[in-house]
Amino acid sequence: MSSEQPRTVTLATSDHGPVTLPEPSWCRGHADHSPTVHRADLCHYGTETVLAFQGAELFRVMVTESPFVTRPEQRGVVAYLEQADYTGDLTPAGLYDLAAALEGHADRLRDFADQLDRLLGGAR
Repeated sequence: MSSEQPRTVTLATSDHGPVTLPEPSWCRGHADHSPTVHRADLCHYGTETVLAFQGAELFRVMVTESPFVTRPEQRGVVAYLEQADYTGDLTPAGLYDLAAALEGHADRLRDFADQLDRLLGGAR
């Protein structure tokens, strides 16, 4: 049996004062935390992975957890995905290049899904 204490973090909130919660090992910390947030908006974020094409960001993906979100079914550890506002004029060759980049990104997203599955204990 491990004597190691779980890692915790205490964050100020505007509606519940200081809130202490477990901090997952994958959480990148809370350096940008604002004490004006509500407890329901507290969130752990993992390291961001940026998926790009020709130097422009297409997607951003990271592990997140919102332990106090209003809807209990949304409180689990999940992958958060943002889609960027990429626009561009592409030739046929450029479209093939974009398609190849998207195929590569699909592989990276599958790798990310595998990592998340391992993090969740294989509960797929």
